[in-house]
Amino acid sequence: MAMTMTGEVQLPASREVVWAKLNDPEVLKACIPGCEELNVAGENQFEAVAKMKVGPVSARFKGKVTLSDFDPPNSYKISGEGEGGVAGFAKGGATVSLADQDGGTLLSYNVEAQIGGKLAQLGQRLIAGSAKKLADEFFAKFAEVVKAG
Repeated sequence: MAMTMTGEVQLPASREVVWAKLNDPEVLKACIPGCEELNVAGENQFEAVAKMKVGPVSARFKGKVTLSDFDPPNSYKISGEGEGGVAGFAKGGATVSLADQDGGTLLSYNVEAQIGGKLAQLGQRLIAGSAKKLADEFFAKFAEVVKAG
């Protein structure tokens, strides 16, 4: 099952500050919902473990995250794939763009993802709602980190 999501969030900091936080593994780990581990595995590559619950399906996903297509401090692409055992798999990517706006930074994202296994059997509406909730949680936490400096 494939899905796409787009969104934007206004952040009270310069593009340079937001860019630095987007590239900080500790910040990403703190903001990714359910993230238990995020370890550097190479240049612009991380290994991650996250525990997620989508409807009745709960699983611990292990996977890889890669940052690419850098245009500092304007945009990059974050890609990942993870296996959740019997729950299935998830893979996808997001293009993240930053622009100056209202004395701060407007962060825009465009996500494309694919899921399979038990997760894909839950239905499009439940998956889409859960994915939006996870994205909203990430960006709410990210906004808190940026505000805190």
